[in-house]
Amino acid sequence: MQLTPSPSTRFSDYLTQHYLSFRQALYRCQIGSKRYQIGDPILQQGQAITQLVIVPVGRVSMHICAVNGRRFQLGEMDCNYNVFGEMEFFTKTQCQWSVVVEEAIEIDILDIKKVEKLLLEHPEFSLFFASALALDYQDSLDIYTYRLLHPITYNIAFDLLQHARSSLTLGRFNKVDKEAERFGTSSRVYRRALKTLIQQGLVEKKGTELIILDLIGLQKFVDHFEDYELS
Repeated sequence: MQLTPSPSTRFSDYLTQHYLSFRQALYRCQIGSKRYQIGDPILQQGQAITQLVIVPVGRVSMHICAVNGRRFQLGEMDCNYNVFGEMEFFTKTQCQWSVVVEEAIEIDILDIKKVEKLLLEHPEFSLFFASALALDYQDSLDIYTYRLLHPITYNIAFDLLQHARSSLTLGRFNKVDKEAERFGTSSRVYRRALKTLIQQGLVEKKGTELIILDLIGLQKFVDHFEDYELS
């Protein structure tokens, strides 16, 4: 979750008004800071949560692994005071996602006992968590639903359109294997699906970058993907 309230939520006016007080109170729970390098895990799937982590600035990625070794990447995130471990803090469960550093960063560490005491003494601050977690839940559910219900080629096209028309929180990877994991598939299937869009003249690949050649055509492909030959 991001500490800064989203302007789209029901209680955004109230949260914006009281944001400074909330942030100052939360940071009184800080017990230290720590430097991380590229590839270091901030949190690991399955670990017990003993502290909350705030990443003021920097890029991280999140993934989850199945027992068969398959991995699903949620994507890269450019942090702006993002909190990690908050969901498990409330549910008192083990860490669900691994959070990995994608550039050298410094994180702030919060004592969960102090955060628990803060929320019990000031339950109004729980509204910050509730609003942010609800927004994250809906965004994540949208991703899972699209990945599950639509073909790979459609999902790639739809994702390209989303990134072209809005500033999404979660970004793409510049490596094929990680991009394939972001769409819940193998590198081979991902390349075949991407080839369909390239052959249609909708996108082109320059190095590691995907470039939209025909924005209108790509939108039509998404709107009427049943008419195309899909993998």
